[in-house]
Amino acid sequence: MSGKVYLVGAGPGDPELLTMKALRLLRTADVVLHDDLVTPEILGLISPLAEIRNVGKRAGTKTIRQEEINFLIVTLAASGLQVVRLKSGDPLIFGRAGEEIEALRRANIEYEIVPGVTSALGAAAAAGIPLTHRQISSTLVLTAGHRASDGSDADWSEFAANQSTLVIYMPGRDYAGIAGRLRAAGFAGDTPCVMISRATTRDQRIHRTTVSALDRAPRLDSPTLLVVGEVVKLADRDAAHEAVNLPDLENQLSAYPESLSYPAEDAAGTEPLA
Repeated sequence: MSGKVYLVGAGPGDPELLTMKALRLLRTADVVLHDDLVTPEILGLISPLAEIRNVGKRAGTKTIRQEEINFLIVTLAASGLQVVRLKSGDPLIFGRAGEEIEALRRANIEYEIVPGVTSALGAAAAAGIPLTHRQISSTLVLTAGHRASDGSDADWSEFAANQSTLVIYMPGRDYAGIAGRLRAAGFAGDTPCVMISRATTRDQRIHRTTVSALDRAPRLDSPTLLVVGEVVKLADRDAAHEAVNLPDLENQLSAYPESLSYPAEDAAGTEPLA
């Protein structure tokens, strides 16, 4: 009898930003395959009976190919196990979930998607930035900073013309290159921007700058996001730049076990999305 795969969003790092459904699945899974960016606090919530495997593919340290991950997910579920594929942020945004979904469909494996707080929202909240504002920016763009495999870059000129808020995932450490692309697209040198590192975690760092001064910004630890646009002027000037005080979530949960109670008929989850 085949098992089931859950593509689960772990959120940006703070375990309190997990959904209740994600937490329940972490505590009932047979196997958890997690990204390298999932925080230790969240991994600590996984059932001690579950097998845990790191299948992270961070830039420069790829130890497993996506095809191998797809094969592993299918094989484990086909053997009857309940598999949680745990992804940082939301699984549907820069999480390569589409490739894993295709593999599951080809193998006729039941699956379910459990959304999470995407890193852009977590980072903006940490810095106190409203990503949209009716008098400043009504368009929000999520894009990746790294180059495509063919070496070409996405055209950002439309975003500058529309005064969009631009959130750049994976900007890398070539800040001068990113600044050059922004200027070439039409963003003025005094356009405010903010680099947010390890948002919502104890290691969170926030650095505010402008497009023209971006190349002189400190190289913050990954994962980082870069927010560009006039809404950055509205950032909370008192937002934490240093450590975030995360609660002892495990002890909180043990004090309220009823919060994790679900009807028996719900334990199997919903029907697969096909």
